[in-house]
Amino acid sequence: MSSSPTPAQLGFRMPAEWETHAGTWLTWPRPDGVSFPDRYFAVPPVYAKFIQPLFQVEQVNVNVWDADMESWVGELLKENNVPLDQVLFHHFPAYEPWCRDHGPIFLVRDNNGVHERAVVDWGYNAWGGKYPPFDLDDAIPQHIAYLRQLPFFSPGIVLEGGSIDVNGYGTLLTTESCLLNPNRNPHLTKGQIEQYLRDYLGVTNILWLGEGIAGDDTDGHVDGLARFVNPSTIVSVVEEDPADANYQVLQDNLRRLRGMRDQDGRIFRIVQLPMPSAVEYQGRRLPASYANFYIANGIVIVPTYRDPNDSEAMAILRRVFPDSRVIGIDSTELIWGLGSFHCISQQEPG
Repeated sequence: MSSSPTPAQLGFRMPAEWETHAGTWLTWPRPDGVSFPDRYFAVPPVYAKFIQPLFQVEQVNVNVWDADMESWVGELLKENNVPLDQVLFHHFPAYEPWCRDHGPIFLVRDNNGVHERAVVDWGYNAWGGKYPPFDLDDAIPQHIAYLRQLPFFSPGIVLEGGSIDVNGYGTLLTTESCLLNPNRNPHLTKGQIEQYLRDYLGVTNILWLGEGIAGDDTDGHVDGLARFVNPSTIVSVVEEDPADANYQVLQDNLRRLRGMRDQDGRIFRIVQLPMPSAVEYQGRRLPASYANFYIANGIVIVPTYRDPNDSEAMAILRRVFPDSRVIGIDSTELIWGLGSFHCISQQEPG
């Protein structure tokens, strides 16, 4: 590790997702990418539906491969009533669209009355080297830092944005199955990884869940399992069917959550969120979860799956986000790529 001051020593911290955004970053999927085999053309309309409520509350930034992609994406958005003066395109090419994981993690600090931002440029290896090449995806945080003229910090270890969640007050939630997987940072111990999180995200309290849900090729990202909805409340997905592959895993995570405390030693309020019925395509179980919602300025966008539990999940999230408009959007086509709305988006704090 460098002898230079760490972001934490400089007073930076990772803000919670519900703190005010300057905008949202997306990376548009490529027709010849690996994320949506045989189903690509069903996916861009889902992106357009996601952007429709988003552009009304904050700036939308879209990474595209080149000018040709910008042109046809712009036409699609116009057809879906998205005014292009509300969307900024950036020619920052990436192979796959999962901006939560390859995008920048923004930090903030208040320095002598001035609100300042920075970027953490974690290494990205496509979830343990599963989908090469990934060099262009790995370069996205630096492109955005240069664009915004922000300082950036490169820890030199692999970490994806979907593997962590923070409450903005010093507590971080993650999973053992992902961060301790030898396909990420085999040379680091759990204690060393925790120190990187403290140094580069400004957290003080690190909480560990166990494994992820069936079908999740990220090795168990926390944004499919449990999410902070305010500094003292966590929603956690649970499976009611004991015969389902997710039942024991989610019960174990729920048990762990109930014993966890925040940065001040207080027990969290835990709210249970149902799982949809198993979503399968071509015989493959997909990682469909209502926990993969995205929190923007005054709205929460929730994936739905044409499932009876959609309405219950929406009702629960409306109760835990009383001051936001909670919007459900069908994610059935998007989940074929093994991710949903949180996975495709990355917030830029104000």
